[in-house]
Amino acid sequence: MNLITLTAERAPDMAALHALAFETPWDAPAISALLAGPGVFALAVEGGGRLEAFILMRAIAGEAEILTLATAPGFRRRGLARALLDAGLKLSAQAGAEKVFLEVAHDNRAAIDLYQDCDFRPTGRRPAYYARRSGPPADAIVLSRALDPTGA
Repeated sequence: MNLITLTAERAPDMAALHALAFETPWDAPAISALLAGPGVFALAVEGGGRLEAFILMRAIAGEAEILTLATAPGFRRRGLARALLDAGLKLSAQAGAEKVFLEVAHDNRAAIDLYQDCDFRPTGRRPAYYARRSGPPADAIVLSRALDPTGA
């Protein structure tokens, strides 16, 4: 598995994958704007010239946040998200983050299972956080975990 670092040049590719993975996707300008922010980085798994999965994170002022983690439907359950998560957590710790946070839809069982397997624990809930084209908004569960300062 080959992990690569992404820059804003690949925002259209990230947006296309995000649209496959989420009901309310982010567009390329939004992803580019995030990548221009302090401490933001993106990692991906690429095969055959196209993105199979990517993670977008921010690590600043002692904290990290997983902004999004997307895997193309045909590449799920192959360990790509786990590899990206592990690499992103390591880079965040190396950047000085001591804790990492994320929000996940309360009904995204696969993502919740992944995060819990990686020692994330619930720390809050945001009612009606995720807008949906079909159906009512979904609550977000806020998860967090401590990071190993050695980056291991």
